[in-house]
Formats: sequence, C-alpha cells, structure tokens
Amino acid sequence: MRVEAVLGGDLRRILDAELRATERAVTRGMSRTAGDLKQMLRDQITGAGMGRRLANTVRSETYPKNGVSLSPAALVWTKAPQIVRAFDEGTVIRSRDGFWLAIPTDAVPRRLGGKRPTPALVEQIMGLRLRFVYRRGRSGLLVADGARLGRTGQARALAVRRSRNGGEHIRLNGRATVPMFVLVPSVRMPKRLNWAAAARRAEARLAPNILAAIRESDGR
Repeated sequence: MRVEAVLGGDLRRILDAELRATERAVTRGMSRTAGDLKQMLRDQITGAGMGRRLANTVRSETYPKNGVSLSPAALVWTKAPQIVRAFDEGTVIRSRDGFWLAIPTDAVPRRLGGKRPTPALVEQIMGLRLRFVYRRGRSGLLVADGARLGRTGQARALAVRRSRNGGEHIRLNGRATVPMFVLVPSVRMPKRLNWAAAARRAEARLAPNILAAIRESDGR
C-alpha cells in the first residue's frame, strides 16, 4: 500500500505568511515586555512615595518603530536619569564647591520664587537674616534671629508697621530664633529603587509574552 501526500497551495506563500505571522508575534511580545518593564519601574517610584510625576518620566519604545521583525529590540528609559540613579544606587551627594550642604528645615517653604529654597533665597525673598551656629560634634545650623512662626510652622519676618508720624513699630509677639537650615558635609540618598531586579523579571517574561502572542495569532 502506498500513500501519497500532495501539498496544496503555493509553498512559498505559505512560508511567507508563517514568517510574517511569527514576526508580528515576536514584535508584539517584545512590545508587551517593554510595557511590563515600564510599568514595574513606574510602580517602584510611586511605591517609594516619589510621586506620579517622576513615575511618568519612565518611557518605552520598541524597534523597529514601524513594521515587524524576527529580532526586535526595546528601550526603556527615564527622562530624569540623575534623580532615578541617585535612589537606585544610593548616591552620596556633596557640595560642588566643597562647602556644606544646606538642608532646609520645616520652617522653610518648599518653594521660594518658584525655586528650591537656598540660604540666599531665604534672605532675599523672606527678608530673614541668617546666622551660623557652630555645634561641636553635631551639624551646624543657619538660624533666623527675631523671626516668628506662622500657623503652618514656617518662619516669617517680624511685621513692621509705620505710624502716622513716620516712625516704625516692630511687632515682637512670638519672636524666636528659628533653625532654617542644617549644614552637613554630605548626604547619602537612601536606596529606594531596584531597577536591575525589575529588568530581570521583565526578561523572564519575554518568552511567555511571545508565546502568548503566537497563540493569539493562531486563534487559540
């Protein structure tokens, strides 16, 4: 008994169709893996309490941008690499000029004139004169003499009122010496992110994502 099998249709077209389907599945699997990694990194940032705005700086792109390939690639990056690197590596931050780092206390507003607070801005915008206080064996301080604390716990300059005869009267209620900045030689940023671990988890998902894309293309 002899059995003969004949392949129907155009073999080249069949193979080309299979190749294109495989290329689409592999490219789709790579794109999904990049999306998974992007989401994991964003979740790390928000989970560390660093805010949605920083999390949204994480982006992803799959290549080729247009079309499909059997060997696609993906890139996941952040538009704020310096900030992310500091919390991923636990970087030590020092002053550029070799002086002290001035860390603002709660008595200093978070923003001054739309900028991060510095001793110069505190004196310029808040009208408070700062004085250095040396503490042996402890961090030095920059304090504001004769300031007063508002209801929010932030320092304010003493109110000056002018009388009708042109004299000045300074309101002394609540007058105090308020610590405005703590001076330290360096600061070690806490390691709050682990992007290498997220990359390993994403890499392990690549093959399952490609297989899932193949099943979807086969209608399984």
